[in-house]
Amino acid sequence: MKKNFLVEQYKDDKKINISHNYLSEQFSDYKKIFKKIEKVIKFNDFTLGSEVDKFEKNIGKLLNTKYVVAVGSGTDALMLSLKALGVREGDEVITTPYTFYATIGAIVTAGAKPVFVDVDEDYNINVDKIENKINKKTKAILPVHWSGRICNMKKIKMISSKYGVPIVEDACHAISARYYKNFAGKFGDFGCFSLHPLKNLNVWGDGGFVIVKNKKQYQNLRLMRNHGLVSRNKNLIFGYNSRLDTIQAVVANHLLKKIKNITKKRIRNSLYLEKRLKFLNGLIFKERSKHLVEVFHLYEFRLQNYKLREPLVKYLRKNNIDAKIHYPIPMHLQPAAKKYSYKKGDFPICEKIAKSTVSLPVHEHLKKKNLDKMISKIKFFMNKES
Repeated sequence: MKKNFLVEQYKDDKKINISHNYLSEQFSDYKKIFKKIEKVIKFNDFTLGSEVDKFEKNIGKLLNTKYVVAVGSGTDALMLSLKALGVREGDEVITTPYTFYATIGAIVTAGAKPVFVDVDEDYNINVDKIENKINKKTKAILPVHWSGRICNMKKIKMISSKYGVPIVEDACHAISARYYKNFAGKFGDFGCFSLHPLKNLNVWGDGGFVIVKNKKQYQNLRLMRNHGLVSRNKNLIFGYNSRLDTIQAVVANHLLKKIKNITKKRIRNSLYLEKRLKFLNGLIFKERSKHLVEVFHLYEFRLQNYKLREPLVKYLRKNNIDAKIHYPIPMHLQPAAKKYSYKKGDFPICEKIAKSTVSLPVHEHLKKKNLDKMISKIKFFMNKES
């Protein structure tokens, strides 16, 4: 196995002017955060400290929800939610093959088998194909709000109610996203979020949180994240170590004051790009809905001729534009999924998207000239190839 590949990836990202990695700009006011961290050091408030309590209350206010549990990562948020539902070996969880590895890793770590359902043209799970996958082993439906666009939760909730199958939302891309005016994470039994450094709300490492529907599961999750302890000397269940670090909570609380502006600028940048690119021959864009507020953790489009994808990405990166592919190999075709016997062609829409999608930076620190450069270079390339 190779050494840590992320170090080289970070070096490569720093060489590109218009990058997905904007952290040096995001935290240019780091000295203000340092002052707050000094208080943590002074009071030795490192583990589940007061800043964690403050963060949970702040998230509750932001998303208008009562029960919030801060945990170690978005992956832990998913895994702990599944375990809280009693998911174990031999169970099945229905989800999408078009997601990040953590979604499937959480299902497998909980002991269950991931049962995939193909996606629709908007990259999200095709809700019309979920019912056919439900059986006695099904213990949860796990929709992924890919790129900050909420799934058709109205239909998923109907299916959940019909069969009595709980919903765990993977909302790791979707903080502040809305569907019919309701926030992501509030439709299911659990709503799971990530605070990874490149998420819309981010920290200086890993972190996550869960929105919980009812008080009983809220109390259960609080126990699970901290070894099952109710006091230093009393243990009710044998749980896990998945606590949001107090220092990360300091960073999150600092950025929470900016999240509305961050969201507004991401939406503005994405729609600016789309308005000027969507009439280009050879590009495919998602249909936008008036019922959705998408928060654009990623901004993506597809190429009709997927053979142009690699040349376009190469051309943009040569011109200091950090075009990326999220992701070229769907989950059912990953080496780790071999034991589940999925094969190429099982999920044709997912595979088509994986072969043709391109992601562009749209973070809040981009300037109009950066957006215009992306537009200009893409237009030049596509006109040349037409």
